Amino acid sequence: MSTEKEKPKVHKLSLKGSSKLVAEFFEYSINTILFQRGVYPAEDFTTVKKYGLNMLVTIDDQVKAYIKKVMSQLNKWMTGGKISKLVIVITNKETGDHVERWQFDVQIFNKTSKKPTVQKPSDKENSAPFTPPQSQPDKTDADIQREIQSIFRQITASVTFLPQLDAPCTFNVLVYADADSDVPMEWGDSDAKEIANAERVQLRGFSTGSHKVDTFVSYRLAD
Repeated sequence: MSTEKEKPKVHKLSLKGSSKLVAEFFEYSINTILFQRGVYPAEDFTTVKKYGLNMLVTIDDQVKAYIKKVMSQLNKWMTGGKISKLVIVITNKETGDHVERWQFDVQIFNKTSKKPTVQKPSDKENSAPFTPPQSQPDKTDADIQREIQSIFRQITASVTFLPQLDAPCTFNVLVYADADSDVPMEWGDSDAKEIANAERVQLRGFSTGSHKVDTFVSYRLAD
């Protein structure tokens, strides 16, 4: 007697569900980068289980409040299909120099392209419009989770090639939102905070039926 193995169920995430998944990925990405790059001490983080991995999230009240403010607005913009890019910039506290720039490019399938602007909380640069890709084949939840796991493993492994951050650092989050987005008063326009003469490495990405996220890190070479 033989039995046929049941195939993983494939279903299409709604745009809203996909937006929530991408926003949640951003939140864990911010926390992971802050921990792995030593922006805050290890004792300021606690372990939670997510994506089948042990993830580190901050327990520092000020950092939690900042990330919460970012995510509150980011969730609205993601659901409205307004986001084209999220950037985490790590800056040397002593010199003010930007030393690392983590960039997550967001493409929404079958979206009419619009000109985005750069926003950051409590602190505009025009970006060229992009041609949105066509929808991709539907994936299982397990497929998407495997792709996300690969990104976090790469972020963790990035300490092997990124210069050590010896000086105290801080960070900012920049959000590239469509020019017609509703922007809260506490958010302000920002420049792109690019790093001069930077090395740039593309990491893995992931996609759902509605979104594609590509990951890059730019860093300043040690003098």
